[in-house]
Amino acid sequence: WLVPSELFPLEIRSAAQSVVVCVNMIFTAIVAQFFLVSLCHLKYGIFLLFAALIILMSCFVYFFLPETKQVPIEEIYLLFEKHWFWKKVIKDENNGTATNA
Repeated sequence: WLVPSELFPLEIRSAAQSVVVCVNMIFTAIVAQFFLVSLCHLKYGIFLLFAALIILMSCFVYFFLPETKQVPIEEIYLLFEKHWFWKKVIKDENNGTATNA
């Protein structure tokens, strides 16, 4: 919930946050529907699976999301243009190549 609210520019933030809420609710419903079946088949392994997913997601946040503390919303994109991984992914609109800051 927090990451998308800080990433999107003000012009599209409300629409983007609506999509985020919708996707979150869909995946929550899917997990809720399959939890009991998974619990019956995997027994305690389902909790190990969730623990592994939490560790994986924590590593993703630590290594791939830059700190946005005290950064104005209008300058968030600069953090991603300078980030070691995302600068390879973010393309410059003018010439279609990755930006080198």
